[in-house]
Amino acid sequence: MTYCQFCNALPADTSDPNKSYHDTEYGFAQSDDNVLFERLILEINQAGLSWTIILRKRAAFRAAYAQFDVAKVAAFDEHDVARLLADTGIVRNRLKIQAAIFNAKQIMRLQQEYGSLKAWLDTHHPRDKAAWVKLFKQQFKFVGGEIVGEFLMSLGYLQGAHEASCPIYTKLKE
Repeated sequence: MTYCQFCNALPADTSDPNKSYHDTEYGFAQSDDNVLFERLILEINQAGLSWTIILRKRAAFRAAYAQFDVAKVAAFDEHDVARLLADTGIVRNRLKIQAAIFNAKQIMRLQQEYGSLKAWLDTHHPRDKAAWVKLFKQQFKFVGGEIVGEFLMSLGYLQGAHEASCPIYTKLKE
């Protein structure tokens, strides 16, 4: 079963967070750098886990990572790393936590150069997945093919977020 089939089979009043994410976020363009940063951090933390787990922990991630405020996370120090490693509501992986802080600093650098992370992405669009992965590896930490691919698909930079038979696919085309 595909993601679209799974989500579209869920009842509208489901508590499964995949339904809302699929119907209102996945594949939709975003322009707010904090939202883009959130998506990147969630994708990084999903590595090795299920997306459902990450969506269920999303509120805890928001609280732990200062609502994904890029500037605030870029200023995190070792005290914050220790706090995050002790937070049972999020994924407690030192490499992922350190990557979040490093990546926030990188986004701030890109903001200075391009005006925003969104502008940086747009400057390099379109590219194929391999070229995007190479570019991301030059800028960010803890980004491989799956993470970069899902991040970009989730924002509409790469095709494949929804099947052509999915009602959301049609909505996004309009």
